[in-house]
Amino acid sequence: MRAVDIIIKKRDRGQLSREEIEFFVNGFAKGEIPDYQVAAWAMAVLLNGMTDEETTFLTLAMANSGDILDLSHVVPIEVDKHSTGGVGDKTTLVVEPTVASCGLPVCKMSGRGLGFSGGTLDKMESIPGFRTDLSTDEVIELLRTKGLVLTGQSLDLAPADGKLYSLRDVTGTVQSIPLIASSVMSKKIAGGAKAIVLDVKIGSGAFMKNLDEGRELSKLMVAIGKLSGRRVVALLSDMNQPLGHAVGNALEVKEAIDTLHGNGPADFREHCLTVASHMLVVGEKSQTLEDARQLAIDAIDSGRAWSKFRDMVINQGGDVSYADHPEKLPAAKFVEMVRSDRSGYLKWIDAKVIGETSVEMGAGRARKEDKIDHSVGIIIHRKVGDRVENGTPLFTLHAASKQSLERARASVMGAFEYSSEPVKELPLFYEVIQ
Repeated sequence: MRAVDIIIKKRDRGQLSREEIEFFVNGFAKGEIPDYQVAAWAMAVLLNGMTDEETTFLTLAMANSGDILDLSHVVPIEVDKHSTGGVGDKTTLVVEPTVASCGLPVCKMSGRGLGFSGGTLDKMESIPGFRTDLSTDEVIELLRTKGLVLTGQSLDLAPADGKLYSLRDVTGTVQSIPLIASSVMSKKIAGGAKAIVLDVKIGSGAFMKNLDEGRELSKLMVAIGKLSGRRVVALLSDMNQPLGHAVGNALEVKEAIDTLHGNGPADFREHCLTVASHMLVVGEKSQTLEDARQLAIDAIDSGRAWSKFRDMVINQGGDVSYADHPEKLPAAKFVEMVRSDRSGYLKWIDAKVIGETSVEMGAGRARKEDKIDHSVGIIIHRKVGDRVENGTPLFTLHAASKQSLERARASVMGAFEYSSEPVKELPLFYEVIQ
């Protein structure tokens, strides 16, 4: 078998076999197939696509290129959740303890933020001492005894995917739907997941900008799940405005804690309940979404979900006093509330502008080596569809310097668009694919 023949076959819209894809992925992972050939193949995939079967073969080949975490001896079914990334998306911090407190063990391997999409690990590290570098043995022991783990990758999961992603990033092939789907699913399968809920974001603050793209990606990931013996549900959710109010690490942790206490923004609470309900169903803890939703509501309202979050902080070395007293979390030196300079209905709150501004303030990374300022960020007080009057509080900036505050004020103000006529609220979810 030769790499060039596989490239030519895909260039000419041929369907690759399992053996051809495994040969190509293994050769690339071992350094036997050079970058320039993989780049040519990735462009052929971008232009000509892949079938569901081809994409599944690619997913499994990448998953098997490194370590595979087997949790079948620890829990009856390993349930995972994945978000494609958004602005103000602190869902994991509420959903995971909620689901775990319902008796369904959860092991979540999360990532760090890059670009305008925040990272779950960065948020939790607002709490001093919280460890995200657990070893595999520590992960297994916590999952077995406590039923909840939130950590970074301790294993070399799907290394071929990491190599391929780096190459896609510099060859204009990031947008390929089959390559996105196989990237997401290979890491989930390598991480041991048997049932997966995907939260696929749609809109200005998401990777998928429109519903058609999101639907195509979701259908493909669900198909990969079925063909690889996993149960997968994809939720298409809106990301044309920030989720909840808080954007920024410590600010988002505070909002998650508030939500776990039965408060928090209505849209964020509802989003968490929906995701948790689907996790409880795919994890076979509930037979219907209605029963699962009630389980999740009871877990939050009774305080069990909060108690599970608190235990997680303690179990992973965090100073729990920061969870008990969120006012101790990192606070920005400069805080300013900005009011609306006109009256009308909010037509648009550009999530991408909000996310990019928070990164410029220091809440995220433009490059992997950038350091995070956990204290800075933005609180958005209104939602699309709200009626606001001149002088109504619109957003609050939490900045490290006056210069940063000034720049952020102008940028965030430009994210708001007004209408003189009433505007419909944005939906939380568009559809469910399973």
